[in-house]
Amino acid sequence: MKIVKADIYGIHLPLRSPFIISYATFHYMPSIIIKLETDNGLIGWGEAVPDEHVTGENFHGCIEILRHLLLPAVMDKHPFQIEQIHHIMNQTIASNPAAKAAIDIACYDLMGKALNQPIYEIIGGKYHNELTYPKVLSIEEPDVMAQKAKEAVAQGFQSLKLKVGMDAMTDVKRIQAVREAVGFDMPIRVDVNQGWHTYSTAVGAMRLLEPVQLSWVEQPIRMGDIDGLAALKQQSIIPLMADESIQNGEQLIEMVKKDAVDKINIKLMKCGGISPAIHMAKAAEYAGIDCQIGSMVESSIGSAAGYHAAISRKNITSTELTGPLLFSKDIGNLQYDVPYVHLSEQPGLGLQIDEHILEELTVAKATVK
Repeated sequence: MKIVKADIYGIHLPLRSPFIISYATFHYMPSIIIKLETDNGLIGWGEAVPDEHVTGENFHGCIEILRHLLLPAVMDKHPFQIEQIHHIMNQTIASNPAAKAAIDIACYDLMGKALNQPIYEIIGGKYHNELTYPKVLSIEEPDVMAQKAKEAVAQGFQSLKLKVGMDAMTDVKRIQAVREAVGFDMPIRVDVNQGWHTYSTAVGAMRLLEPVQLSWVEQPIRMGDIDGLAALKQQSIIPLMADESIQNGEQLIEMVKKDAVDKINIKLMKCGGISPAIHMAKAAEYAGIDCQIGSMVESSIGSAAGYHAAISRKNITSTELTGPLLFSKDIGNLQYDVPYVHLSEQPGLGLQIDEHILEELTVAKATVK
């Protein structure tokens, strides 16, 4: 079995409402879908959601790198040779993890279909019996976020994730308002997306938030400042999670050496796909660090891939791949049932892809043979 053809679809996934985080407001999510075909007729689906603020990739550049560099480099390769495929991709071009993740995910989809097994069965089997996800609230005024948090509790969510990062003191008011609205039995995690920028700002905000009893604070300061994260960890009783600062194994090693974080947020789009994600999770397990599989707001394809990785690893203890819930149209059928997500037992990703909707959402297209 070898890869003989690849179709690339650049799509715009329509959001039900704007998605607001500290560094951007999204009215739709740009995504690149790839469809790999083998010489024995199997089809594998993959996805790249680039983010220039995190990985340095953008929509059109990602399409061109896949079209002219990465996909030609892996053509005629056996999809089971995932270690070799990653080596070839890394030799072809440095970084560009979202583009590489699309190929990695599609290869795992092909592997599962060839073996007639879900992906999680071929990367270790189910460790967890079920997967849950939080209600994610984007940045709004404190009273609005508090009301939406109360609605999430009524809907059956078992945890909340609050996006903040515009202004530290207003963010504290946002978080306090939500805690007051939902009580102390509801777990709350906070994602600052680098928005507090510096150690001095972050440490002040986190000290004010200690009575709120947060599950953790994620990436409060600018990415790359691992020393700042280490200092925050020493000064706050709130658990600290790295996101934008942790994109590969080398950064994980540095964080372990400096005792910089309690948890890490692994995203397939940051690290290059399922294979690097499960390797990072195992390395973190040796260091006593729990992991989360997070989201770049992918469709059912990227979200399902993340959940397959999460369900197979002991120390991946939280997930938040909720992209499909935010879209008014999606190309796949990943099943959500508040607060659980249900992976199909069908082979590969276990998805049915609606190619009519895929074509409808496509704004750029290419084929590689």
